[in-house]
Amino acid sequence: MSERQYSAIDRVVMNLHSGLSTLLGGRREAARANPAARRESPPLNSAERRHAAGLMRVNHAGEIAAQALYLGQAATARSAEVRAQLLKAADEEKDHLAWCEQRLDELEEKPSRLDPLWYAGAYAIGALNGLAGDRWSLGFVAETEKQVVEHLHGHLGKLPERDVKSRSIVGAMQEDETQHAAKAISAGGRELPGLVQRAMRAAARVMTSTAYWI
Repeated sequence: MSERQYSAIDRVVMNLHSGLSTLLGGRREAARANPAARRESPPLNSAERRHAAGLMRVNHAGEIAAQALYLGQAATARSAEVRAQLLKAADEEKDHLAWCEQRLDELEEKPSRLDPLWYAGAYAIGALNGLAGDRWSLGFVAETEKQVVEHLHGHLGKLPERDVKSRSIVGAMQEDETQHAAKAISAGGRELPGLVQRAMRAAARVMTSTAYWI
């Protein structure tokens, strides 16, 4: 029996279901071990805890957006190979989402209340990029991950030095995002125009500055 071929509309509907699971599915379990699981952080004072939680809330919001972005791009991808690559990356990002959630729980803080907004906006952007063609879509992945790596590097400079748990999670995420960017480029991703890159940075600043507090 041949495998069913799903239309773009079928994939959008399935992704909507996946989105609801992402936003409302409760506590997630990562496929890979949490890199912070065997690390011990000294107690943080209240200011350090709030600051670390704000940064991890930003990272969690970014992972919510990453799920939506990859699924949106996969829904409108032209080739099965590119679609499979995007879905594999989305699965790996689920680990990041679970790790960030676990750290927020430990810091006694909640994810961003605007997560549905981040998800909807990122999904729409991802789907539009997929419609532009696979090479542009892969180029968007590469540029997104490049900017995320820079963002995570900045967080390593901002997190309290003794917050070993958060720092180990962010470091592991940074390694994965670097690999995602490299794979997108090797698969044929095109470099995006400078104007698009600047617009992406501006949009990311809006999300990160808001998610830190809300």
